[in-house]
Amino acid sequence: MTQQQATQFADEWIRAFNAHDLDAILSHYTDELEFYSPFIPLLKFNESGRITSKRDLARYFQLGLTTYPDLHFTLHTVFVGIDTLVIYYTSVNNRLASEVFQLDEMGKARKVFCHYAG
Repeated sequence: MTQQQATQFADEWIRAFNAHDLDAILSHYTDELEFYSPFIPLLKFNESGRITSKRDLARYFQLGLTTYPDLHFTLHTVFVGIDTLVIYYTSVNNRLASEVFQLDEMGKARKVFCHYAG
């Protein structure tokens, strides 16, 4: 993965969330995935903090968009690795966040780990 590819993924991902466009958001993820976030139990979606299907991910993201109607992300930087990237951004309630994305051969996220400061 190049820096340009990682930055393009991040720009499109941020743009989709800021537009509150659920279909565009979901286009970044594989159908079967592993998605981990401390917001999953915080929003009372489940207690494990883990989602493994795109259908459940859609329900979770819709819950997030409804809970935070003024949701707006601000991209700070993108880190690139081997088939991975990290998006560092400001999330809801001005919390700093980073998400580690492991991508498949089609450039879709198959494993995601979300982290938040404070």
